[in-house]
Amino acid sequence: MNIRMMLLGSAAALIAAPAFAADAIVAAEPEPVEYVRVCDAYGTGYFYIPGTETCLKIEGYIRFQVNVGENVGGDNDSDWDAVTRGQVQFTAKSDTEYGPLTGVIVLQANADNATNQETILDSAYLDIAGFRAGLFYSWWDDGLSGETDDIGSVVTLHNSIRYQYETGTFYAGISVDELEDGIYQGDVDPVTGDLVANDGPNNVGVAFGIGGTAGAFSYQITGGWDFDNEDGAIRAMGTAELGPGTLGLAVVYSSGPNSYYSTAEWAVAAEYAIKATDKLKITPGVQYYGNYIGGADPFDTVPDSFDGTGDAWKAGLTVDYQIVDNFYAKASVQYLDPEDGDDSTTGYFRLQRSF
Repeated sequence: MNIRMMLLGSAAALIAAPAFAADAIVAAEPEPVEYVRVCDAYGTGYFYIPGTETCLKIEGYIRFQVNVGENVGGDNDSDWDAVTRGQVQFTAKSDTEYGPLTGVIVLQANADNATNQETILDSAYLDIAGFRAGLFYSWWDDGLSGETDDIGSVVTLHNSIRYQYETGTFYAGISVDELEDGIYQGDVDPVTGDLVANDGPNNVGVAFGIGGTAGAFSYQITGGWDFDNEDGAIRAMGTAELGPGTLGLAVVYSSGPNSYYSTAEWAVAAEYAIKATDKLKITPGVQYYGNYIGGADPFDTVPDSFDGTGDAWKAGLTVDYQIVDNFYAKASVQYLDPEDGDDSTTGYFRLQRSF
């Protein structure tokens, strides 16, 4: 009798359980979800930051590169060295009564190996109505499309403020640049024969840039005056579509070694970028230097003039191959022969995936 009562009681509990459970469950109201919307006002890749009218674009690249040359490995005296880079760029834009307000942040991480790495702020600036302020690359960072030309500054990334007027085919601008990590002229110590800097890292310069396009022709004129070194440089370059490729020519002159140009008193460079196929580009290039003193590193002390130095010439070849969309390979080899120094051969092989 007791067993039958227990079985009946268990069955009743099982039947009633769903009813009690159903009464205990309260369905939650679905929360509103704001999906990411595409922003096509500034080109492809932008989307609205949820809850705002600011458009954001995220892009970057991953690069693997093997450098070849004398002692490119640094402390280990190796003639080859593999390096990897990851870079990401955030670009934010929004409309204002003065036109688009733009903010850019570029973060870059470089790895020579697992323990020797550095992460840097590659650019960070704001831009509105033609005015730009922050950390960004100057016009002296521009060059021809190949790797042979050596017509830029030792350091082209500055804390600067500039104004640039732009139309669809023309621009003109002026900038004030902090040149703290530039090069400095020095005097020869009569006892040791070493160069002694005349000034420390408290440099400033003014640069200008003018450029544009006219059909298949593009041009740029860039100048800069280094106030601490009391010397300046000017450069002109242009490209034109010619036959199966693009011809590029450039000339640069420096009144004395300064942070805008210090490699030589003058130089002439030329290249021809041959579009062999839709995916393959081959670019031979040459450059001649007058009164060549050689490349410098940031904070280096250099002579106060180009007097008494010999000339130099350089030749190279660069090959670009588009493997698939957003993924390409590049190989470059360069030969340099200075009149007052040893000749050298350098190069690299690169794989890069952009997004």
